Amino acid sequence: MVQLIGAGFPRTGTTSMKAALERLGLGPCYHMYELFSHPEHLARWEHAVHDDPVDWDRVTEGYASGVDWPFSYFWRDLAAAYPQAKVLLTVRDPHRWYASMAATIVRQAEMVTGLDEGAPPALRRLSGVLAPIWKDVFDANGAPDEKRAVEVFEAHTAAVTEAVPAERLLVYEIGQGWEPLCAFLGVAVPDTPFPHLNDTEAMHRVMADFEAGRTPASPFETSG
Repeated sequence: MVQLIGAGFPRTGTTSMKAALERLGLGPCYHMYELFSHPEHLARWEHAVHDDPVDWDRVTEGYASGVDWPFSYFWRDLAAAYPQAKVLLTVRDPHRWYASMAATIVRQAEMVTGLDEGAPPALRRLSGVLAPIWKDVFDANGAPDEKRAVEVFEAHTAAVTEAVPAERLLVYEIGQGWEPLCAFLGVAVPDTPFPHLNDTEAMHRVMADFEAGRTPASPFETSG
């Protein structure tokens, strides 16, 4: 049963947050990396993207929480399906967020949104999940410019904070440490440092593995 719903965009510290939530007992935590390393999950997200109604227990089976796309894209639906779950909105300076997106996710989006029929079947299936999300969020098939992307980011933050009751929501920026997160969840603060994983470096490795047809290595194996 889902206990926590991440509503933040990719590149808002979601790699570190996945590791942190799992350390706090809210694991397994879904993340985009799960989709890359478990291609059998494509069927779950094809169901979420294309079917109505959606069986959210099927989509989230085996996971107590989730951050990053595709999970966080469905934050509103998941919040309605799991009313007992808390909502975590990870944020950062929107211009720094855009720079991080441009260095990583934009390249990934370009890889999966313009495929032809000759592309490998697995990549075309991945495109069928991620391309509609990208287009819906940014109203674009390719990369939005910085102005448009920042507007979307800020509108998303406003939409989440308006829709979710304050007692159910934590707006969190990586760097704030364990205290606000643990207070929100009602758990003890660990005696270990908050995880700090290199999102950009990890994403480049994952993308290189995926494009080469290799199963991507998990960036979480050394997260502690």
